[in-house]
Amino acid sequence: MRPIVPTAAHSTDKLCELVCSNSFRSDNKEENAVGVLHEELRRASSLILQMADNCQVPAGGALAVDRNLFSLSVQSAIEKHPNINVVRKEIDELPGRETGQVLIASGPLTSNRLANSISEVTGRESLAFFDSIAPIVYRESIDLDTAWFQSRYDKNINCTKNGAYINCPLDKFTYDIFVKELLSAPYYNNTNLDKPTPYFEGCLPIEVMAERGPETLRYGPLKPVGLSNPHTAHAPHAVVQLRQDNKSGSLFNIVGFQTRMKHQDQIRVFRMIPGLQHATFARMGGMHRNTFINSPKILDESLRLLAQPNIRFAGQITGVEGYVESTAIGLLAGRFISDDIDRKPYSPPPGETALGALLGYITGKNVLYKNNFQPMNINFGLFPEIKNKMKKKERRATISKRALNSLHCWLEQ
Repeated sequence: MRPIVPTAAHSTDKLCELVCSNSFRSDNKEENAVGVLHEELRRASSLILQMADNCQVPAGGALAVDRNLFSLSVQSAIEKHPNINVVRKEIDELPGRETGQVLIASGPLTSNRLANSISEVTGRESLAFFDSIAPIVYRESIDLDTAWFQSRYDKNINCTKNGAYINCPLDKFTYDIFVKELLSAPYYNNTNLDKPTPYFEGCLPIEVMAERGPETLRYGPLKPVGLSNPHTAHAPHAVVQLRQDNKSGSLFNIVGFQTRMKHQDQIRVFRMIPGLQHATFARMGGMHRNTFINSPKILDESLRLLAQPNIRFAGQITGVEGYVESTAIGLLAGRFISDDIDRKPYSPPPGETALGALLGYITGKNVLYKNNFQPMNINFGLFPEIKNKMKKKERRATISKRALNSLHCWLEQ
C-alpha cells in the first residue's frame, strides 16, 4: 500500500524495506539455529537470501546487508518478473471465497482496516505487541580516537578491516550515569492500552532493559566480553557496538539500541557515549505497533485460514519474529499455493528442519506453545530433541546436520 498509505515505521516507497535492523543475524549453520535457516533458504532458492548475499556488508559472523541496495534489488527482481504485477493500493478487507488463491503477507504493520477485517472473518481479535527501531549514525561523526574497529572474539568473517563493528568503551562511572539518564529520559507513549505495553522480548527498548536492573545492559547489548580497547591498557566496563549499515560504510546503526525516547533526548543521551560525543544521526530510534494473528487457532497446517481456506497467511503477521523467519514462512506459503494449483498432495518440510520447526510452531503442532502463543525467533528449542547425551556445541551441530540432510530429501521429492 505504500506510498499511497504510509506506516509509522517505513520511510521509503520501496518493497522489502528493512526497518528495525540491517542484520539477518548469525550466519553460522553449524552452531546457530538462524544460521541453519539461512542455509535451508539458500538451498530452497530463496530470492530474499540470494539478494541478502549479494548486498552483504561486514558484520563478523552475521549476515548483514546494505538495506537500501537490498530493497532496490528485491524490488527490481519482482518488477521484472513476467508473472507479477505490482499494484499500489491499500487492501482494506479480506477477499471473498470466489477470488481464488490469496496470500496475505501484510507484515507487522498491517493497516487497522485490514486487521479488523481479519478479526471479523476469524471471530477472534488480532494480537499485537510493540516493536522499536535503533538509531543510525554517520560514520564520519564517530570519534575513532576513542572508539575502535573490532569484532567480538575477533570473528572477522567477510571483513575488510580489523573488525566489523565500531566499539565505544564506557568505564563504570560513565556507564552508571548513562543508565541513570536512560531511566529518567522522557519517551513517547504509543499505546492507549491500560495494561503494560506488550513489548517483544527479543527487541526491547534500551531503556526498558535498563529498568530491569543496573547491570542488565552489561550482560546484554553492552557486554564487554571478547573485546579489548587498543587505546588503553584497561578493560572496558561496558561497550556500545555499532554495525555497518550500508555498502560504502558511511552509516552505522547502534546495536541493541531500540528506543522509545523522544528524539532530542536520544541525541542528548546517546552523545554521552564515548566516541559518539559529536555523533550526527541519519535516523532516530522509534517505536511502532506490530500486529500478528493467533495462528495456531485460526490457520491449518498449510497456513490456510480455517474460516476461509482459499486464503493463506505468511510472514511476520503469522507470529514468527525476524526477517529470516518471515522469509521462511513466505517461501513455504508460496510452495503450498503452487502445489495446490498443480493439484499435488500437501508436502510439508520435515519437522527436523528449521523450516519444519517454524511451521510446527505457528500452526500449533508444538503443544507447549499452542495455548500461550507469542511471536518467536527460530531457536534450537523448537527442533525435535536429540536424546543422546552430548555437549551443547556437539548437540547443535548434530541438530544442524540432521536438519540439512532432511531438507535435501524434501527438496528432492
